[in-house]
Amino acid sequence: MMRWLILAFLYLAFSMQVVADPLILSPFTQKESLAPHTDYWAEGSDEITLQEVLQLQDSAWTSNPREDDINLGYQDNAYWFRVTVENPQLITMNNLLEIAYPVLDHVDIYRVSAGQVGQSWSLGDKQPFYARPVQHRNFLVPMSFPPQGEVTLYLRVDTASSLQLPMTLWEREAFFALEQPRLLLEGIYYGIILVMVLYNLFVFLAVGERSFLYYVGYITAMPLFLASLHGMAFQYLWPEATWWNDQAIIFFLNLTVAFGGIFAMRFLTVLPHVHPRLAWATVVVVALSGLFALAALIVPYSVMILPTIVLAAIGCTGMLVLGTVRWLKKDIAARYFGVAWFFMLFGGILLALNKFTVLPHNLFTENATQVGSALGVILLSIALADRLNKEKRRAFEAQEQLYREERKARLAQEKSLQVQQEANALLEERVQERTRDLENLNEQLMELSATDALTGLKNRGHFDRAFQSACVRAYRFGQPLSLMIVDIDHFKQFNDTYGHLVGDDCLQMVAQGIRQFVTRPQDLAARYGGEEFVVVLPDTPEDGAVRVAEKIRESIETTDFQVSDDLIRLTVSVGVCTLVPNRADAAKQIFRQADEALYEAKGSGRNKVSVFDANGSAQLHLV
Repeated sequence: MMRWLILAFLYLAFSMQVVADPLILSPFTQKESLAPHTDYWAEGSDEITLQEVLQLQDSAWTSNPREDDINLGYQDNAYWFRVTVENPQLITMNNLLEIAYPVLDHVDIYRVSAGQVGQSWSLGDKQPFYARPVQHRNFLVPMSFPPQGEVTLYLRVDTASSLQLPMTLWEREAFFALEQPRLLLEGIYYGIILVMVLYNLFVFLAVGERSFLYYVGYITAMPLFLASLHGMAFQYLWPEATWWNDQAIIFFLNLTVAFGGIFAMRFLTVLPHVHPRLAWATVVVVALSGLFALAALIVPYSVMILPTIVLAAIGCTGMLVLGTVRWLKKDIAARYFGVAWFFMLFGGILLALNKFTVLPHNLFTENATQVGSALGVILLSIALADRLNKEKRRAFEAQEQLYREERKARLAQEKSLQVQQEANALLEERVQERTRDLENLNEQLMELSATDALTGLKNRGHFDRAFQSACVRAYRFGQPLSLMIVDIDHFKQFNDTYGHLVGDDCLQMVAQGIRQFVTRPQDLAARYGGEEFVVVLPDTPEDGAVRVAEKIRESIETTDFQVSDDLIRLTVSVGVCTLVPNRADAAKQIFRQADEALYEAKGSGRNKVSVFDANGSAQLHLV
């Protein structure tokens, strides 16, 4: 018995070292898998050149043990592959070499014929998509085989993903004929997903139920993960983002698990107070998935891929457990959920087993996740719609009950409504009366606060506010603004001689003289302080302001002011400044220039009108 075991072991060891047979082309070759005709050799830690590989003995090569696939799982080192193709025909055969695994990082292909190295290609998802010889989601290389010749292809593959090399040699027309139904199936899948995303998003916006929002996140992340894995995203979404193309697989797979877990908890009512252990276990998986998704933005793909696959498998299994537990608790929604997650879990497990080399790489294993997810998405959408209809029905019944109760209460409310309306009308009338009284009092108070009690003109506070507003208005509309400062000549001496009471009468007389010439609604006359008065004339040129100033000066000069038996003549000096402001805060400038003109008038003998000359700030002239 031991001898037979030893012989069997030697036979297996010997058979693994046998060099694969070459692929012999025929005129009827449409599609040939290169897996049975491929040898491979592990490179080791040091990178070597093609010339060194060409010098390897046949005994160094290992024949691919799988007849239908080349799948070496996750490897730390690069691998070399060798396949020989013979063309016994009398014509050149033009074919396409397809490597149907688009997430390989680096794939270098060398064409060797008659011992001479010919054309070479450098492929992989670490290069921009548009650098490929044929712009396709898989790696396509045009190949020509000379008549009655032999060509050996050497491939060096170095990748952080699972080392799968599903190579197929296609007749060109056969490839493009089969590509049409492939694209049709892809379009149907992504079309279904897009419709489901928009449908559930609109439902969320309409009803505000957050379960639909989490479901939208789940069914958005899942197809983006599959599109990244199958090369569709690299072709159509980010053809230049080579770094993101790898990280997107990790990122969207973790988001799929995270959103799926949150959705399952809300949809199945797996909450801490209902199922504490299941709820906290789901929270842990969701939190880890979220952390892994963030880590995918920083940590390399080679470090994150294995933990992510393990966590995804745990998450898929956990979702199925949640559905089963709730099903046993007679939760009707769990029936839909359980069946949907069975399809999704089945597809996800097939994909994971394929990446770990347990299952071969073929059309079924590569697309099981898409088929399962499409069925699951449809079922879950039906479940959500059914749940929404039931909630609407319960809400409608509750609304009817409330409506009946409301009708009972409405009769009682109508009786009290008339009394309340009458009370409101009376109260509103009293409030309006009080409001009118308050408005009148406010107007009187505002008028008193803005009026100088002695002269009846506006006071300085009102002048400051009004003058600033006039400057802003003149600046905005480009209008001239005139300001005059009127000062009673020798008023302190007059006040000391005749007393303050007579001085007050003097101020009132001057205020009356100013008031009779400041008549426009927009003009303003105010007592600035002591014996000084100010007059603001908006939209008034210099000559107009000077005429008004002269009238005021002449009126006061010709007015007799009687003190006891004496007639006294009073005079005033006036400083005028007219300016079209070039900025909104020109009030200080205008006042300063008018004040300089006033000092010039007083310094020139008093009883004069002096105007600030705008051509030079220091030059003044007298009128």
